Amino acid sequence: MNQRQHFEQLYQNSPDPWAVKTAWYERRKRQVLLASLPREHYRYGFEPGCGNGETTLALLERCDQLIAADFAESAVLLCNARIQREDRRQLHLQKLQLPQEWPEVPAGGFDLLVVSELAYYLGDADLALFSERCLSSLAPGGHWLMCHWRHQAPDLQQTADTIHAQIGASAALKTVVEHRETDFLLEVWERL
Repeated sequence: MNQRQHFEQLYQNSPDPWAVKTAWYERRKRQVLLASLPREHYRYGFEPGCGNGETTLALLERCDQLIAADFAESAVLLCNARIQREDRRQLHLQKLQLPQEWPEVPAGGFDLLVVSELAYYLGDADLALFSERCLSSLAPGGHWLMCHWRHQAPDLQQTADTIHAQIGASAALKTVVEHRETDFLLEVWERL
């Protein structure tokens, strides 16, 4: 079973496979994530790996325009149904096979990227491409937030600490927020 089938199966078995809406860990982490954004408002945001839309809905309060994407069609449908109930027209929801497929980048780049619980599912080559595309689509002065669970699971290909160390080593970024705890690692970098 490939990754897309794996995630499709997860979403077909449950509209909220990680209890993102109800679990205290997920709700608390989302609050920390939103509070860690250095600016109150962003023009153009991109959320790869949007899942069922819990974080997406919160990001819509902070962005003029937001592109949210997932490669699992079931996740995209769930996110779309959730957002349509809220009538949020500034959302551009896309089904993309990340990182091979990438959304159209606005002129000047995204001023916000939110990568939560996604990058550790990528193998080495895909992670390198994903990181390159994130960096090249981020506007100067823009913020790139990454947040990942720090424990192991059978379907993870990277560790949170390894991924964050690789991204943080880029000379094109400076760290503006770092939140490290037993369960998750959250960092925000600014594009120089």
